[in-house]
Amino acid sequence: MISASSVKELRELTGVGMMDCKRALQEADGNMEKAVEILREKGLSAAAKKAGRIAAEGIVESYIHIGGKIGVLVEVNCETDFVAKTTEFKSFVRDIAMHIAASNPLFLSKDEVPEEHIAKEKEILRAQALNEGKPEKIVNKMVEGRIEKYFKEICLMEQAFVKDTDKTISNLVNEKIAEIGEKVSIRRFVRYQMGEGLEKRQDNFADEVMSQIKG
Repeated sequence: MISASSVKELRELTGVGMMDCKRALQEADGNMEKAVEILREKGLSAAAKKAGRIAAEGIVESYIHIGGKIGVLVEVNCETDFVAKTTEFKSFVRDIAMHIAASNPLFLSKDEVPEEHIAKEKEILRAQALNEGKPEKIVNKMVEGRIEKYFKEICLMEQAFVKDTDKTISNLVNEKIAEIGEKVSIRRFVRYQMGEGLEKRQDNFADEVMSQIKG
């Protein structure tokens, strides 16, 4: 006999519906840990259905590259605090932060790239194709192909994962959804690089003073 309190506890741990929790506990003969695993396994076949669910939990992870020259903050969301606190989820988010540090994406996804940015890049790609002597009639098709390649360079979700280039970050997220049975989404990130946007001085202050004195 599965008690209501056990069902409630599993529901609070996983965020899964009461009836699913009850069935998992029955299958696990009341063993809470086994019931959690059963729910995760069932989530494998339902991962694609989780896109419309709300992922309001999660963590913000920081990563500072060796030497302190590059820093990243990334927010990755999931559905329950239970999952957010697991070692596996934290490790996943850490991998995402490290990837951002290494690959320097400019945008999260293709949907976030401003239209004016795309239009400007297409102009450049079109000019390149024409300069290569490509016929006018195939230039537009070439530009579309090259802009997709460009998205793979600048959009986090389209980039090849630095630890396994056979997978994109989008693939990695979908695998994590299947593994944990919850919606997972990368919400936002920021990457800092030491000196970025600053014009580096060619001469230091002391040299500048000496040159003025000698002049």
